[in-house]
Amino acid sequence: MSVVTVLSHHPDETMKLGASFAQHLKGGEILCLWGDLGTGKTTFIKGIACGLKIDPAKVQSPTFVLMDAYEGRLPLFHFDLYRIEHEKEILALGYEEYFYGQGVTVVEWAQKLGSLLPREYLRLELSHKTENERLIQISALGKHYADLIHRNFQSEF
Repeated sequence: MSVVTVLSHHPDETMKLGASFAQHLKGGEILCLWGDLGTGKTTFIKGIACGLKIDPAKVQSPTFVLMDAYEGRLPLFHFDLYRIEHEKEILALGYEEYFYGQGVTVVEWAQKLGSLLPREYLRLELSHKTENERLIQISALGKHYADLIHRNFQSEF
């Protein structure tokens, strides 16, 4: 498994990291995010949106609607599973259509997927370091995602 750890010193850096990743997305990718409240999950997704030519101001945490879709260079499907209590609620969303379609799927609170967690995906674990700094551990589960990490970080590391 490919793993990279990044220290973001400011929310703008977290957004920039998301935008950088978006440059390498071709559609069909699944990015699963873990992290406590306030660790920058939605900020990272705003960066993904920006990199997909979607106005990042439109991206809000869809806590009450569970999923938002945005049109850009590629469709972006943003799931927020914070309020999910049972996997059957995810099944009721018809998640497979989004996860395994042609867009980019990002999932906040991915641990709530349980047995529905895909076999291959990009895993991002965000945690607090200081008030503004975040540690972001990026893990690839599957060759496609390992290649994505390599392409994104080859010039930086």
